[in-house]
Amino acid sequence: MRIGIDARFYGPKAKGLGRYAEKLLQYLDKIDQKNDYIVFLRKENFKKFQPSSDNFKKVIADFRWYSLAEQIRMPLLTRKYNLDLMHFPHFNVPLFYQGKFIVTIHDLILTRFPTERASTLGPFLYKMKHLLYKLVIRQAIKKAQKIITVSNFSKKDIEDNFPLAKGKVSVTYEATSDFKKTIANIDSEAFFQKYKFKPPYILYVGNAYPHKNLEKFIKVFKLLEKKGIAPYFVLVGKMDYFFQRLKKYVKELKLSKRVKFLGYVSDEELKFLYQKAKLYVFPSLIEGFGLPPLEAMSQGLPVLSSNQSCLPEVLGHAAEYFNPKDLDNMAEKLEYLLKNKETREMMREKGYQQVKKYKWINLAQKTLSIYELNN
Repeated sequence: MRIGIDARFYGPKAKGLGRYAEKLLQYLDKIDQKNDYIVFLRKENFKKFQPSSDNFKKVIADFRWYSLAEQIRMPLLTRKYNLDLMHFPHFNVPLFYQGKFIVTIHDLILTRFPTERASTLGPFLYKMKHLLYKLVIRQAIKKAQKIITVSNFSKKDIEDNFPLAKGKVSVTYEATSDFKKTIANIDSEAFFQKYKFKPPYILYVGNAYPHKNLEKFIKVFKLLEKKGIAPYFVLVGKMDYFFQRLKKYVKELKLSKRVKFLGYVSDEELKFLYQKAKLYVFPSLIEGFGLPPLEAMSQGLPVLSSNQSCLPEVLGHAAEYFNPKDLDNMAEKLEYLLKNKETREMMREKGYQQVKKYKWINLAQKTLSIYELNN
């Protein structure tokens, strides 16, 4: 077969979507020397993908995501390569694409949380964008040979919201990087002086979109303060519009001394933060897979998680759960884990075992079988 893969999201800049595209291609390159692949990349990530096999050909498709150029020029470009099958690893399939294709839909967060607070656009432009999103995703579901998603929760969510998807959805779980227990090469005293906090602290790594529910979780620290429990809450993530808004909210609550925004940190610093933290917390209201808490487990960090969406499915018995809509329940669970070292140690070991269930090579193998079944 000649298989096209839209890898314009390839690499860390596109966060979860970029990781998915990167790992899928990395492992397809290892396991499939039979089929020919045409990999469409942007100029900025063209050199980052370096296949080891001759059956992978790179093509520049420098069209911005969600743009008019993507809708019109992407179908024209792919047509030149006489593809038997195209894989779009995100819902943004061009409306006029005529060939056979498979689409990966990671989640329906934009459907479940259609809120202007999740956008920097004004109300009118946001409504127009949301209408276009619904049109694009509905057409992708209708025309796709097969739909891939990353959890059974997301599969059910897609089928419930789009009945046309029933019988077309397959689940391929994502994974973390292979766990390697190494000590971060960081001067501990200098690090904590630089960022103006010290252990004990609770860690969150990710973005600050509204569905992450961070505003609600931060209120927990007001309750803990009254009990004399005052760990730091450390948040790592690019200081974009959403983090800036959250930082302003923290200031309004007069919690700036306890809630620390580190912005972007290096990989070595992040490893150090995982190793020195007491807990990782993930209060999200909805996820497609929930990779951040699984990555925390891979670094030996006990996880306190929301009990919503796919999280119990993915994290299993290795995490402790709370109701993310119930402030008292969140505070109670957090206080319990902060005080119980034995429970945290048990969770740490369970986390290591849970992470082993997920491997990127399994995702690639299952995806390849889907390609071959839908030729």
